[in-house]
Amino acid sequence: MDIQRLKGILEDLKNGKIEIDTALERLKYLPYEDLDIVKIDHHRDIRTNIPEVIFALNKKKEDIIKIARNMLKRSGRFLITRASREIYDGLRCKKAKFYPSSGVICYGEKKDKKGKVLIISAGTSDIPIAEEAEVVASYLGSKTERLYDVGVAGLHRLLINNHMLQQANVIVVVAGMEGALPSVVGGLTDKPVIAVPTSIGYGANLDGFSALLTMLNSCVPGIAVVNIDNGFGAGCLAHKINMLSIKEE
Repeated sequence: MDIQRLKGILEDLKNGKIEIDTALERLKYLPYEDLDIVKIDHHRDIRTNIPEVIFALNKKKEDIIKIARNMLKRSGRFLITRASREIYDGLRCKKAKFYPSSGVICYGEKKDKKGKVLIISAGTSDIPIAEEAEVVASYLGSKTERLYDVGVAGLHRLLINNHMLQQANVIVVVAGMEGALPSVVGGLTDKPVIAVPTSIGYGANLDGFSALLTMLNSCVPGIAVVNIDNGFGAGCLAHKINMLSIKEE
């Protein structure tokens, strides 16, 4: 359930297209629906403009499918992160999109994309997390652009695309190894930067912990840091900032 669906129900009731009992039937699953294995928060999109999302890791395939089908029935959309091809095939939803690199499955993304979120990856190995951020932001309704493989080892690749930094409302920078790229980007633009450390790197990278510390200790103001490999969180935050930018115009 989202704002548009809720408005539609109320307008149909006001105009006499549906009876009170029908409206109540459609609304009775607010604020959540108890399926024993999960309590689906159908109301979350109305409260936060971010719908509940299915995190697939450590969940049974049949449970994920049950939750997704219920979300589709009630709100006409669903988003699954850290999913597999097996889950996608089990859904039997031909119109759903599956992104194998990031493990995202989605259906019912918003068509009217607004603003601009720029997704930057330091290296090709960081693309799965960058893609997760991009798909999530796009699903929620933000227009996205990508700029991949422009890490600090070849800084000219970033500088030649400086115009893309200036045209975005918000920038997501995904980097592993030493995690220096967000500071470089933050020093080149007045746009808010969301830094995403990845677990990509050699031993002393400590599965992304060293990149996380580098980003947290950046001397460039205006950088926010999300958890290691958290492309989903970065995509959500970027979308919210992007929407605020549009309201201010």
